[in-house]
Amino acid sequence: MLAHNRVAVLHGVNLDQLGRRDPAVYGDLTLDRLEQRIAEDARELGIEAQFFQTNSESEFVERLHRLDEVSDALILNPGAWTHYSYAIRDALELSGLPAVEVHLSDVQNREEFRKMSVISDLCLTTVSGLGADGYRVALERLLQELTP
Repeated sequence: MLAHNRVAVLHGVNLDQLGRRDPAVYGDLTLDRLEQRIAEDARELGIEAQFFQTNSESEFVERLHRLDEVSDALILNPGAWTHYSYAIRDALELSGLPAVEVHLSDVQNREEFRKMSVISDLCLTTVSGLGADGYRVALERLLQELTP
């Protein structure tokens, strides 16, 4: 295991509805199954993954405020908040942690409003349109960042 291997995976609004929300866009995995898959990938990479999901923007912000005490990096999929939540942006910036933004769907080839991310410039990279595999890509990118 790495000395600094704790990665928080934060899922935002409506991600608890995976599996019932338009499978053609978001895939057919439930959030529980998605998190199991991420945890398996993390273990293979020597990363300890921690998970959090909320439909409350204030809870998402509060979690970001506390991450520096329990995590070394983070993966976040804020859902629709990605496009307009400056509160989440500010909390992410305050965390000071290396982060990767992930979206299950290809947000650049969807509605116009989804092309805007208020957090992308604070992240190492954005992974979009790879479905569940995008989280593996994010873990691998964070592993590069966390490995001395």
